Amino acid sequence: MKINPKHTNLLFAFFMSVLMAFLMSGILTAIHLGFTTHFVAQWLHSFALAWPIAFPSIFLIAPVVRKIVAYLTQ
Repeated sequence: MKINPKHTNLLFAFFMSVLMAFLMSGILTAIHLGFTTHFVAQWLHSFALAWPIAFPSIFLIAPVVRKIVAYLTQ
């Protein structure tokens, strides 16, 4: 299944936000709690709080970052 290229920015923000929120919430949960019996539940709770912030943030900031990278690499 191919998705229309006009959705590139939205898809980029979606996948980047899911992966980054998942990794960062896991790392921070491990740092703060350690690997307790409630680790996975707390990690998923933290992810559920982080992802709704990460998605619109990345969607809005990614075009600016792309312009900065393009400027620095020309």
